[in-house]
Amino acid sequence: MRITAEISLYPLADDFTAAIREFILRLRAEPGLEVVTNQLSTQLRGEFSAVTGAIERCMRASMEQSASMVFVVKYVNADLPITSTPRIESD
Repeated sequence: MRITAEISLYPLADDFTAAIREFILRLRAEPGLEVVTNQLSTQLRGEFSAVTGAIERCMRASMEQSASMVFVVKYVNADLPITSTPRIESD
């Protein structure tokens, strides 16, 4: 089953950008994922085990290296096209 996830990282430290950058680079190095990052979050899509495993490994690595941090993750059991802008029409 293919899924889509959205993850945001909030390091509870003064130098927060380095932790965020390292986390995103770890995710991008994971096999079997499509990864799109914007100013607010990172979206991933792929097979269930690839997405959830990558998030688990990368979260653990970040938590072991840094001070306290908050992760917010949303999962949807759909293969959403994360590289294209959704079409929104008015009624």
